[in-house]
Amino acid sequence: MLEQSWHGVGLGSTDMEWSRSSDVLGDHGPFADAIDGFRPRQSQMEMADAVAAALESESILVAEAGTGTGKTYAYLVPALLSGERIIISTGTKNLQDQLYHRDLPVVRKLLGVSSVTALLKGRSNYLCLHRLALAEDQGRFYSRQESAKFVKIRRWASETSSGDISEMSDVEEGDLLWLRVTSTADNCLGQECPEWDDCHVVNARRRAQEADLVVVNHHLFFADMALRDEGFGELLPGANTVIFDEAHQLAETATSFFGQRISHRQLQELAEDTIAEYLTDAPDHKPLQQCADDLKKAVADFRFVMGDRVGRYPWSQLSTRPGFHEEAEILQQAIRQIALELEKVADRGKGLEGCAQRGKELLDSFISLTGVATAGQIHWMELRKSGFSIHHTPLEISDTFQEHMSSRNCGWIFTSATLTVGGSFDHFLREFGIDEADTFHWESPFDFQNQSLFFHPQGLPQPNIPDYGEKVMEAVLPIIEASQGRTFLLFTSHRALRHAAEYLRERDIEFPLLVQGEAPRSRLLDRFRRLGNALLLGASSFWEGVDVRGEALSCVIIDKFPFASPGDPVLQAKIEAINSDGRNAFMELQLPRAVIALRQGAGRLIRDVDDRGVFVVCDPRLLKKSYGRTFLNSLPDMARTRDIEDVREFFGRDHREAAA
Repeated sequence: MLEQSWHGVGLGSTDMEWSRSSDVLGDHGPFADAIDGFRPRQSQMEMADAVAAALESESILVAEAGTGTGKTYAYLVPALLSGERIIISTGTKNLQDQLYHRDLPVVRKLLGVSSVTALLKGRSNYLCLHRLALAEDQGRFYSRQESAKFVKIRRWASETSSGDISEMSDVEEGDLLWLRVTSTADNCLGQECPEWDDCHVVNARRRAQEADLVVVNHHLFFADMALRDEGFGELLPGANTVIFDEAHQLAETATSFFGQRISHRQLQELAEDTIAEYLTDAPDHKPLQQCADDLKKAVADFRFVMGDRVGRYPWSQLSTRPGFHEEAEILQQAIRQIALELEKVADRGKGLEGCAQRGKELLDSFISLTGVATAGQIHWMELRKSGFSIHHTPLEISDTFQEHMSSRNCGWIFTSATLTVGGSFDHFLREFGIDEADTFHWESPFDFQNQSLFFHPQGLPQPNIPDYGEKVMEAVLPIIEASQGRTFLLFTSHRALRHAAEYLRERDIEFPLLVQGEAPRSRLLDRFRRLGNALLLGASSFWEGVDVRGEALSCVIIDKFPFASPGDPVLQAKIEAINSDGRNAFMELQLPRAVIALRQGAGRLIRDVDDRGVFVVCDPRLLKKSYGRTFLNSLPDMARTRDIEDVREFFGRDHREAAA
């Protein structure tokens, strides 16, 4: 165990010596003195010492810390006190902002350390001053509302120092207007940009290079890995240790970045940017306008030939459709033609030169991605309502990830509330090819036996029965009534979610109904907290990363086990590869992923020591299939029942205590 002393470094006392990180988080540490409601937790202190030891030895640590452990402080304290260069990567941008703007300042202040910290996101999260000027010059807005939003962005541009679009609350981050005033790796002019000296992305990266501790997200971290692999240098500074929070999300993110892809948006943006640069620097070269129009039409026609289907499909399934190859050839020719015309005028301006280079690269990518995938790659497409993307995705990421771990001479710390399946880290370690690591598991400090109740309804049919969804809703209505709303209903598909919403509306349910897709997630959650008696119906994005404390959320209902669709082309290919190797894909891949997803869903219920609630899993396979035991054993140690009267009694106690 790391034995390192810190003396008189602003820890609230100049005559005490802190030999371990756990002392800082203990009864006599600065956190207990300064933070209202802070309670020293043995699991948090043990985790802090384990992180400190891994930082000192630059080793590999895999740490599962149950909800309520306080893992953020458990790694921030030793990270800041280590004096080393640290990269912390979070699962989402929201968590990244929370860590950097809320948690990190608190810990720095209490420790009294002078470490330089920085927040770094992908370039599309920063205002691009050059593209802002282009959009203003062109003045092409589709409505008065869009024009009004642009005026707000223009005003904010003169005030912001970071250019981080999350600061701009008047225009939602998902608004399409941001695409016109932010840059991508494709359309960035680099050092040739007239706004280079004031570029928010450049300044953010510069701050990151100079910082002792940098907070990023998984997407940016793996984008950096991919760029280094392609010989374009690195975005992130060299570090002594990398800490991955929400590490259960890593495999999916890594898989997407270790492959190749091209999307309709890249091609449409090339056409749009070509028109903008043509009007500015080459208005006499009329073929550019025609080429841009031809490219946009070819993109739309290629999508049209695949019909109105939406989802992820194997390439082999779509490429046999009538007209597919003909439209693909027309699209390829359209990309080639615009690239040729751009080359003719590339010397007239840096924007045109950049578009010409993009045209060449997109042509190469399209030819590669519509050709035969190499061994070990999965060839597939994702279709959206009016768009598409083509992918070559690796079957396995373990070898590639290990190569990158070896190339970075540093320590690696992976942590999450859900890394184990049935108490074992084998699934996580196998996915990343990690042979040797220190592994630790700390149970949640919450008293689940007294704070929660696990309910499994009786009499439900198998989930493949057509009216399963309706039977589930019939079974959970008494639970919703007993909880007086205050419920998350989590579904494994958007179709099931829509049917449930329709079912509840037809019965004119007395509680406010909030449905995913009918408003932004953040707005739904704000309303749910504020109303105090609402029902919120959500699919995958509500299963994790959602923190609702207090009585507003007192019940979480899950319709069935969250197995990924075996028809998904990436999962399907992985299943076939594992089974053909003589292994069991269900036990090795599908079951572990579903167990972790269910654990994430369960983690929405109890978020604080004073929270109480009922967790409901409707899927009858819990007791009727042998693997149901794996799900059951991976859940928190809640009191269990199949009697609805126990649920009513549980909530009745809450009502009686509130009345008293």
